[in-house]
Amino acid sequence: MWPPAGSPSELHDYRAAFRAATLPMAVVDHEGLIVTANEALAALAGVGAAALTAQSASDLVDLAADGRTWHAYREVLHGRRSRFRCTRRLKHPDGRSLWAEITVVPMTAAPEQGGGAAPRQVLLSVADVSDRRELQKRLHHLQMHDPVTRLPNRTLFFERLSAVLETVPYQDDSMPGRGRIGLVYLDLDGFKAVNDTLGHRVGDRLLAAVAARLTDCAEQEGPHPTGAHLVARLGGDEFAILVEESTGTQQLTDLARTVLAALQQPFDLAGQRLSVSASIGVVERPVAGTSATGLMQAADTTLYWAKADGKARWTLFDPERNAHRMTRQALSSNLRPAVERGEFTIEYQPLVCMADGVVRGVEALVRWNHPQFGMLSPNRFVAIAEEDGSIVQLGRWVLRSACRQARRWQLDHPDEPPLFISVNVAVRQVWDSDLVTDVAEILAETGLDPGLLQLELTESAVMGSAGRPLQALQALSDMGVRIAIDDFGTGYSNLAYLSRLPVSVLKLDGAFVRGFRYEDGTHPSPADETIVEAMVQLAHRLGLTVTAECVETAGQAERLRRIGCDTGQGWLYSRAVAPERIAELLGARALKA
Repeated sequence: MWPPAGSPSELHDYRAAFRAATLPMAVVDHEGLIVTANEALAALAGVGAAALTAQSASDLVDLAADGRTWHAYREVLHGRRSRFRCTRRLKHPDGRSLWAEITVVPMTAAPEQGGGAAPRQVLLSVADVSDRRELQKRLHHLQMHDPVTRLPNRTLFFERLSAVLETVPYQDDSMPGRGRIGLVYLDLDGFKAVNDTLGHRVGDRLLAAVAARLTDCAEQEGPHPTGAHLVARLGGDEFAILVEESTGTQQLTDLARTVLAALQQPFDLAGQRLSVSASIGVVERPVAGTSATGLMQAADTTLYWAKADGKARWTLFDPERNAHRMTRQALSSNLRPAVERGEFTIEYQPLVCMADGVVRGVEALVRWNHPQFGMLSPNRFVAIAEEDGSIVQLGRWVLRSACRQARRWQLDHPDEPPLFISVNVAVRQVWDSDLVTDVAEILAETGLDPGLLQLELTESAVMGSAGRPLQALQALSDMGVRIAIDDFGTGYSNLAYLSRLPVSVLKLDGAFVRGFRYEDGTHPSPADETIVEAMVQLAHRLGLTVTAECVETAGQAERLRRIGCDTGQGWLYSRAVAPERIAELLGARALKA
């Protein structure tokens, strides 16, 4: 507040201080006109102090440029607001621009008047804050840029990305880039090895050199309405190029190719020659309906694909591939609860004696009745269950359910020879659970004879078994359970293991059986027949029986029977069916080929 009136000498001192002050100031009346101005303000305006009298203060410092500022200024003039402050960019008489902080506060007396209150007069001051603004600008730049590469950092990248996505695109068919956005997201292959072996100083030089090449690549496409594409370092060895007005996937993939080629050229870093490559994920989509989180998730997924596919390449986001990944994740997260909710069922496929067509046993095949995806076959979820370990819980349920069903058939049809039940076992069930104890408890619980249970393990799981797996297989065999090698002939078999393992049955992979078809209507594949015949003879000499999978035609069945296969399984006899259908087959016994 202006000090109250005092003696003439005090008033003179106030007026002298006002005029001599280096801070530009003016007394303004309630209409916004300058009553008096000091020399500093006159110098800023480039006129004499007297020439400013009765001039509009708002015109002098541009207070009417926007409605909000103008309203606040008028509120102070009319005594309805105690203070007002804003920042304006002004033009100095010498031609330079400056940032000025304008402050307007009420006062009770004016220096040119002999005392008494001047109603609704205010003191306007103008402070040059250009240096402060420049410092703030530099600090903001440091906060928003990476010190190693001088590129925009993660914070600035996401600010820019969010601003683009929040802007409602103007639709114009004549401008194909309107309303679309693209992202090239990459990291360097093997950058950690550079840091670990050559040190962080060389690593930082490499990052700076990579940043320079990325910037060149972004500028090669020429000028754009919004300027060059934004190149940013997101952290570590991760970089991104944001294309704000994409013209389509072709533009993005061309940019990715350019980037990949540029980074594959050797780097000369102060005499240290390095060669690196990059994995690149490319995403392009409409701005409408796209979020920053969704775009980055898609980019991260696509970068992962590029690495999984072999690195040193770019990969374009594929909605179908992503949908498969999302489905896989959904299945994985619901596997364990699905067992508890009873969403799994078992179908049974007959195992038929090839000599007389009589059903000797059945293979239990699990199905998942998923509430969202419908009935799923094992190839949709068993591999996932093996990865996350839920195969142990699921496998135990299948084993118990299948043994219980086999015993029920036996009790319901006491006059018929009992069927053996064949159940698939994953190698993880052998390692991650006490399979021998599980089998013993389930057989005791259901009352099924051990000789009526056959456990199928894949060739890759059985061959080379040692330690715990071999001990488990031997204990099961000693218990009376039969061990079968599933899909035999497709793995990297050491046939010597067949004489050492407690195996009872070989199940020939269906690929061999399919080769028994007549390729041109008259001649079968002689190589497949020779291979199968040799495997059958070897198995029989070792005391093993042989089951042929995927038997689909009577011709295949006849030739397999002639070769000496013991049991057949396939659509020729029956698909996998519900337990009730197997009960019906027990009465018929023989299935004709």
